[in-house]
Amino acid sequence: MIKVGIGGWTFEEWRGGVFYPKGLPQTRELSHASRQVTSIEINGTYYSTQKPESFRRWAADTPDDFMFSVKASRFSTNRRVLAEAGDSIERFIGSGIGELKQKLGPILWQFAPTKKFDADDFGTFLEMLPRTLDGRPLRHAVEVRHESFVVPAFVALARQYYAAIVFADSEKYPMIADVTGDFVYARLQSAKEDIATGYSAPAIKKWAERATAWAEGGDTKDLPHAAKSPPPKKKRDVFVYMINGAKVRAPAAARALLAKLK
Repeated sequence: MIKVGIGGWTFEEWRGGVFYPKGLPQTRELSHASRQVTSIEINGTYYSTQKPESFRRWAADTPDDFMFSVKASRFSTNRRVLAEAGDSIERFIGSGIGELKQKLGPILWQFAPTKKFDADDFGTFLEMLPRTLDGRPLRHAVEVRHESFVVPAFVALARQYYAAIVFADSEKYPMIADVTGDFVYARLQSAKEDIATGYSAPAIKKWAERATAWAEGGDTKDLPHAAKSPPPKKKRDVFVYMINGAKVRAPAAARALLAKLK
């Protein structure tokens, strides 16, 4: 399974015919977006607690085979001692994300660019992440943004706890393409506004090849790795999101990648 999507669905610059048809009510934007891409990363959960009824409404507004990823609360990750995040993690997991039911994809735990790698503290954090919710397995992705994480010890730790290291196609943050979980999570952040699809046609083709390789159990040797040890060869789900860069181009980039994958 390869899911391709965007970050959020409420963005002024997507209105008026750019992505959303002219005159489309804002209450119908999620319904429209979820029929143009196959996944959306919910970002509002990072900043504030959402209500269970919101998750139920979002699930009802989207197709049966649609999936969300959910960005975890910043109060869990933006702290000096991660080992003290237990209560915050528990509150977030219990906030209502389970109302998405089968449409709940990975949970994204994003860390500040200033957060440095501490094996003991980070290991304790990963150990606290719950494996199930309401009888459904949970999948966790960690996005680290400090160069100190580009070491084999971090890769080994992520594999130990079955957490996926987010691959960020970014000029600001380190790229770590090591596969560490039973799924791959990529956030592509280098879109250009002067390209109609954000990424050029050759770049879209290359990302389609990489996503396919990941899904088929292979590796992407052309991308930077932190460890030399290859992952086990087995099929994996893949989640690719067009996030930053020229955000106005994100929907077009996601649709172009979906078209190439087909």
